[in-house]
Amino acid sequence: MIESKIKISQEREKAVLVGVSTPGQPEEKTREYLDELQFLADTAGAEVVGTLTQKLQHPNPATYIGSGKLEELGEMVRTLEANLVIFDDELSATQIRNLEKFLQVKILDRTNLILDIFAGRARTSYARAQVELAQYEYLLPRLTRMWAHLERQKGGIGLRGPGETQIETDRRIIQQKIALLTEKLKKIDRQMATQRKHRGDMVRVALVGYTNVGKSTLMNLLSKANVFAENKLFATLDTTVRKVVLQDVAFLLSDTVGFIRKLPTQLVESFKSTLDEVRESDLLLHVVDISHPAFEDHIIAVNQTIQELLQGQEKKIVMVFNKIDLYQPAKRDPDDLSPLQKDQMTLDDWQQTWMAKAAGDCVFISAEKKINIDSLREVLYREVKKIRDARYPYAGIKTDI
Repeated sequence: MIESKIKISQEREKAVLVGVSTPGQPEEKTREYLDELQFLADTAGAEVVGTLTQKLQHPNPATYIGSGKLEELGEMVRTLEANLVIFDDELSATQIRNLEKFLQVKILDRTNLILDIFAGRARTSYARAQVELAQYEYLLPRLTRMWAHLERQKGGIGLRGPGETQIETDRRIIQQKIALLTEKLKKIDRQMATQRKHRGDMVRVALVGYTNVGKSTLMNLLSKANVFAENKLFATLDTTVRKVVLQDVAFLLSDTVGFIRKLPTQLVESFKSTLDEVRESDLLLHVVDISHPAFEDHIIAVNQTIQELLQGQEKKIVMVFNKIDLYQPAKRDPDDLSPLQKDQMTLDDWQQTWMAKAAGDCVFISAEKKINIDSLREVLYREVKKIRDARYPYAGIKTDI
């Protein structure tokens, strides 16, 4: 009997994904987001059994999707025996409550799903505190849904208090927890800032990029570190810093949490201190998975987040296009005289394009297969040495005295 209970608890939840196309988000983009949402669901441990999309002028304020699609979704949930529905955008407390009431299954939105993944990936007490704070900030405005069945005065012996409802009690408790976590993180931030100062004036390089582009694999390769790397989203939450020496130049290399489109604002706020490595670095290596069909969108998403973090600071950025061993251009008919499509471009085409865009500050590699790593080391050495020599004009001069 115990064995069967364990078996049941280990079964993957069956999920249906839902996305809405609006005038600001075309259908093609919605499909891209749903592909990413499927990867997120898989990372969280769910099995995606179906997807549903709808084209709307704007999402329904009561149920996110229209009444007809809601009926269709209900039928899909029953037919596929799904016990979880995940929406690609953030839902309000009212939408979640109405959807759960109609579908009789658990409802998650993209933000909640990402927070759940972060909670599972957090290894250190610092990362756990950051995730916990983000979860409470997400939860606070949604308490109405969670305590809809308790929205009445508490009663019973020993429970006759000052007339506070259960939801008010929980809201107060969560606000207290948020205040405590915020203070705890501020204290850790001060400690980490002191640690960063004690690293001296060494040149600092930060790996940045979309989630699952191979930053941790590259970190391990360059620094001979043992950073956890896996083909899952958000494999790394804690910043890892290692000393790297190239010829006569030493610098500090840090691996940061990966970015993602529609990154929850709660996480951006909670992880600001972790992303201080980006702000305080001298050089950024922007790692890109060139084998991903939406890699240019990923570049835009990362650049937007970097701009928000830097707040006007100028920072040298080197583009590192990773996973060239996995890149496969679409086949083109030799008789086709139409302009070359982006998915038909070869690696040489992309290299020429980005060498021009980045003024030569880009390199194409495979960290997994160790292809063209020497070229990356050369670029790194050149840029780090340039920063070091500007900071310490006599550091590289040898004398016989």
